[in-house]
Amino acid sequence: MTGADIVGALLRDYAALVEEVPIERIKGGRLPANIALPALLVRTISSAERQRLRRGDTTRTNDRVSVTVRASSWDEQIRILDLVVEACADRTGSIEGATNYAVLTAGRGPDMDGPGDSFEQAQDFRASFDKPNPRGD
Repeated sequence: MTGADIVGALLRDYAALVEEVPIERIKGGRLPANIALPALLVRTISSAERQRLRRGDTTRTNDRVSVTVRASSWDEQIRILDLVVEACADRTGSIEGATNYAVLTAGRGPDMDGPGDSFEQAQDFRASFDKPNPRGD
């Protein structure tokens, strides 16, 4: 489980966003060159685990996650980024493989020219969560 998994699940579960960006266009890793627009790319930017000698059953992890929208217009880009924030910001709970998660906004990147005359911009989040410690010590 990663912060990107948590953010991706929140995006796929938000009906207003899925009306604009179908689930099959919410991807991790990279977007195919020929993907229909609009589309979302969810990636982990960085990850830090709390370091302790005796960790117990879980390890607290803090991931920085970026959600990039690729859209056919600037207006569409902004509208979808606003939905991304609504779907993810200030959310807490548990999800398969992670407990006590909290997702907060962490800044929005610059407007970019995307491939094929598309529009791109990223919204970052900080996702913190407890994941099972495989060693259990």
